[in-house]
This record gives sequence, C-alpha cells and structure tokens, in this order.
Amino acid sequence: QVQLVESGGGLVQAGGSLRLSCAASGLTFTNYRMGWCRQAPGTERECVGALTEYGIVTYYADSVKGRFTISRDNARNTVYLQMDSLKPEDTAVYYCAASGRPTRLRASDYNYWGQGTQVTVSS
Repeated sequence: QVQLVESGGGLVQAGGSLRLSCAASGLTFTNYRMGWCRQAPGTERECVGALTEYGIVTYYADSVKGRFTISRDNARNTVYLQMDSLKPEDTAVYYCAASGRPTRLRASDYNYWGQGTQVTVSS
C-alpha cells in the first residue's frame, strides 16, 4: 500500500530553519505531484507548496513564498520542504501529500497523506 513518511520536524526559534523530508513507497513516484500542507489547531488544512512530477514547476502559498522551497529527488522517492526565516505563525503539523491529478495547492485534490510531523516555532 501507499506510504508517505515525514521526518524533520521539531522546535526552532523564530528566524531559524528546518528541512522536512517525506519518503514515499507503494506508488510510482513520478506519476504523482507532491505537496506539503499544514494544519494548526482550529484551522483548516492549508497547502503551502507543491511541485509537478519532475519538479519542473513549483507552487507556493503567499504566506510562505520566498521563505519555503519544495523539491524532490525521484531517484530516492523523496520530497523535501526547506523552511527558512520561520515565524511563530508557521507552527503547525506538516503533512506530505501525493496527487494523481494536475493539482496545485488544493488539499482536497490529494489522494494520499502522511501521518504528519510537528513544527513549532518559538518567538
């Protein structure tokens, strides 16, 4: 079955950086667009970054544009989210997701989800 396993979350001070990783298995990785979405308590899930099957095109939410970078390594079936200049409002559980559709940043378009990794940014 499809598995998406995130790692790299943690506690960081404002202005710091974290790099999230997501290892995918059980699917043909290059058939899927990949995304990173986040959810803070009491809020809806928000997709902050996505990229096409070979990483040629990337999409970002306005809230993270210029600070976050999404990338993928198809040889390793892995997608990354480099997060720089972190702010307290970036605190959330971050999820890796896979979509077989030509989606961008709409959470409902994603078919598969990881279990999530907590990112906490202290002020």
